[in-house]
Amino acid sequence: MNENTSRPVKVALALGSNVGDRMAALRTAVAALKPYVNVTALSPVYETAPAYVTDQPSFLNAALIGETNLAPMVLLRAVKNLESELGRLPTFHYGPRAIDIDILFYGDEIVSVPELVVPHPRLGEREFVLRPLADIAGDWRHPQKGLTISEMLASQPDNSPRFHETL
Repeated sequence: MNENTSRPVKVALALGSNVGDRMAALRTAVAALKPYVNVTALSPVYETAPAYVTDQPSFLNAALIGETNLAPMVLLRAVKNLESELGRLPTFHYGPRAIDIDILFYGDEIVSVPELVVPHPRLGEREFVLRPLADIAGDWRHPQKGLTISEMLASQPDNSPRFHETL
């Protein structure tokens, strides 16, 4: 497997936290990503109700755009290692977490292996991801759906995530 790409690839990542000092966790994650992703845009941070499993604290969510020279699986390993280093503990599916980092887009590539599906398979149903991503990449077009991030967001019910602050 090739560890690096021949040229930088534009990526979009989602960040979330609902345990401990949530804002500090997001800021620490952005800083810790620097060896792997050259961050070019950061969204505002939104406070959102938990999805799927609702009996847990609210989340702070943000998104970032950047460039990486890492191949998709190498980037995934780096992100998962960072989550562990930053205090993410094993829990149940959709459970509380100190930090969550998801790869939303890897250029316009489609990746589908057991460990990684990109574009993120639930991106279109997650206002808590679409709203911050639309702030920094509203015109990014989903390579399978053909819709922009802004168009996908417009099709969501308004769950009214509250602006929290900037990273």
